[in-house]
Amino acid sequence: MMQKRRPTKPIKLGTLQIGGGAPIIVQSMTKTDTRDVPSTISQIKRLEKAGCEAVRVAILDKEAAKAIKSIKKEIRIPLIADIHFDWRLAIEAVKNGADGLRINPGNIGDRLRMKKVVSAAKDMGIPIRIGVNAGSLEKDLLKKYGHPTAEALVESARRHVRILEDMDFTSIKVSLKASDVVKTVDAYRLFSKEFDYPLHIGISEAGPSFSGTIKSAVGLGILLSEGIGDTIRVSLTTDPAEEVRVAYEILKSLHLRECGPEIISCPTCGRCEIDLRSLIDKVETELIDIKTPVKVAVMGCVVNGPGEAREADIGIAGGRGVGILFKQGQVVKKVKEPELLSTLIREIKRL
Repeated sequence: MMQKRRPTKPIKLGTLQIGGGAPIIVQSMTKTDTRDVPSTISQIKRLEKAGCEAVRVAILDKEAAKAIKSIKKEIRIPLIADIHFDWRLAIEAVKNGADGLRINPGNIGDRLRMKKVVSAAKDMGIPIRIGVNAGSLEKDLLKKYGHPTAEALVESARRHVRILEDMDFTSIKVSLKASDVVKTVDAYRLFSKEFDYPLHIGISEAGPSFSGTIKSAVGLGILLSEGIGDTIRVSLTTDPAEEVRVAYEILKSLHLRECGPEIISCPTCGRCEIDLRSLIDKVETELIDIKTPVKVAVMGCVVNGPGEAREADIGIAGGRGVGILFKQGQVVKKVKEPELLSTLIREIKRL
């Protein structure tokens, strides 16, 4: 059973509201060298087209931090600077227009350095994400717990939330990520019982497209169904636009966001007399840029297809050399097999 969204404090990321009952935001991260400004801009624009609503970029050095100014001029979505090891890069990123910071508490430095970062964020009115990661926990926590357990992740987040709160800074978002699904889910559950800061959820280093999608869908699906999560990123070793598409599919499956087509297709069986696998691949490609919510069915049996997909807005079902176009389970007309794809796409675009 789906649980209600967990109440969280609202924060601002550029023009977006995060938490406080706002829609769950889909985020991704560029895979270009941020210092390569044209390539980074090009990738962000492709992410925007895919529906990405906030983007994170890696800040490796001062040159990368300065590149933010040029990148920001060409993009529409908020940009988050991802900082590791050098607190001075966070300040430089803020100076150059970053809309938010992601700080890894395991490697950013001591309280004095954090105070300088917080002061810069306060001056510009931007939020900080405390990004706890199982792969870079503080040494004392690893010694205490023996492994990067869910409890260790939460303790790391807790201590850094308290540091920021002591500095009178509460524009905070938190993530507690591991590549292990169960550990990640447990960490978010524990943290949500104690704090009401908005949460960025994800499974870190989830893996290549197939297995990473499965892990992300399982882990994030559990959390979202329990009302946990205010922003979402699917971490895959593939084109970042694919991360965005997977994120929306997860959200759509739980009726948390309605964006773009939902495709229903039968697995095929001995009754199937058309090349349904090829057809469904072509349908997916043709609909990839459509953002209007629509439920589309592509079925391989003219006998049971319309009935099985009765709740679809529109669909096709193929037989030997011929198929039918149907809407809401009702047959509209017969179509020759070579014309099934073009007929379906044309009708969808008319909706």
